[in-house]
Amino acid sequence: MNSSCAVSGASSTLTANGLLASANGVSGRFGEYDEISSASLCKYSFTEIIIIILLSGSMSCSSKKADKVFYVKMPWPDSTIPRPPAPCCASKPVPKPSLLESVSQEFGNLTHLLYWPSSPGEEKDLLASTSPQNSTYYLRGPAQASYALGGYLEAILVARDHRGRPKTHGGDLFRAQLLGPDLKAGAPGDVQDLENGTYLLSFPLLWAGQAQVQVRLIHSSEAVGVLRRIWREKRATVDFRGYFRGPTGIEETVICNVDPLSIGTRGPTCQYRNTDSGEVWFCAQPSTLPCNSLVGHSSGSYLNVTTRHDEALLAWQVTDKVLPRGISPIRIRRAAPGNSSLALKPVDLHVTYQTGPLMAVETTRNIVLHWRAHGWPLRSLRTPVASLHSVVQELGGLAGGPHTVVVLGLGAHFTTFPPSVFGQRLAGIRAAVAALLAREPHTLVVIKLANTGYKSVYGSDWFTLQVNRLLRAAFADLRVAFVDAWEMTSSLALPDSIHPVRLIVQNEVDSLLSFICPT
Repeated sequence: MNSSCAVSGASSTLTANGLLASANGVSGRFGEYDEISSASLCKYSFTEIIIIILLSGSMSCSSKKADKVFYVKMPWPDSTIPRPPAPCCASKPVPKPSLLESVSQEFGNLTHLLYWPSSPGEEKDLLASTSPQNSTYYLRGPAQASYALGGYLEAILVARDHRGRPKTHGGDLFRAQLLGPDLKAGAPGDVQDLENGTYLLSFPLLWAGQAQVQVRLIHSSEAVGVLRRIWREKRATVDFRGYFRGPTGIEETVICNVDPLSIGTRGPTCQYRNTDSGEVWFCAQPSTLPCNSLVGHSSGSYLNVTTRHDEALLAWQVTDKVLPRGISPIRIRRAAPGNSSLALKPVDLHVTYQTGPLMAVETTRNIVLHWRAHGWPLRSLRTPVASLHSVVQELGGLAGGPHTVVVLGLGAHFTTFPPSVFGQRLAGIRAAVAALLAREPHTLVVIKLANTGYKSVYGSDWFTLQVNRLLRAAFADLRVAFVDAWEMTSSLALPDSIHPVRLIVQNEVDSLLSFICPT
């Protein structure tokens, strides 16, 4: 990126991980103003978070002058005082709305976005499932001595089972890449399922030099069938812990979740409804303490939701495996790049680091960055309930404007629940984004798509792909930009990780900054 606004060094860990904002000109409603002190910046990584960047009115990408920078000291509730959102006891389960009931009418019917070709019947023969060793691919047309930069390379992939027989139906999750080892470059290939056991692969030729096609089988169609069944039929695949504390210091720990039936108790439950977003959370009622004594939250357990046959289809031996090379390296004619940097310094706000809020500043260009994780359902270490803010709540308190950038990273913490749960959350966030853009149309809103990573029943790439489809559709008619972390993590010859390596993070930050300072 040839912009003077780019991030390098420690700042690259800021990709879509929080709430970022400048304090210049912020109204006094947040509390008193103090000058900034700095501390060491540690790595952090969460999803479905909110980033806000407020740039001072005099700031520009090439500005050399730095105004005095302040930060806002916000009063924070004492975590020892029970202050959860308006609770009530509910011994009867609350009916769960369907996906179409939960999303706003503006979404329309989104179920077609979750379409995926299905395997015929319940296949119990493991040898009839798709084999990464036996599946093959080859060039669609005759090989050429070299290929033109800017063109496309096409190939045909034939899926075969463990007996070597061609598959007659689609539904496999393949990932294709075009890699440039000399330049350390990469581009994702488009995989079109023809639903007859063959797939059309298409690769953009984006650089000059050598390039090599690589194809991976992430999940067989039979494994995808397992994932789809669990995602739609199970109310949750994980649970959480709620920590209650009484006035004398006595504590009780109970199970919590997005659905009262997922708590595992037939006794009364505590229900917590966020008045800003309408989001609902449930905890088993403690035996001796009231519902309004909830003070802490953390991850809980992974639930057993698979059979032995399911686990065999999802085993590591047949998951995320590279197919045998089917195309020799190609040569592409002609290429070029660029870079610049920006240094951010942290400010220690003395909070639980994993959930925030966190803060960093860049005094040369007068930028202040705030980060915070989203609220329930959040898989984290124990954190004060008072620190868990909804995205809708944060957006509702933001004025917006031409010097405000909001970045939302959404998805990863919702792959352990049915799509209706994510649909509900999306409906509220979309409405809040629409309201923000209505009151300040010049606000820049950026959506970070979820990246590749997990390959299990609790967080597979197949789930992530469905989540990203919903994300794009939800914001399709709003003036927002996208940072496509899925494509970035699908492009390079790097190990998949739910928390991508520094090179990916740097590219995500560069992509974000290209929207802020496009020239």
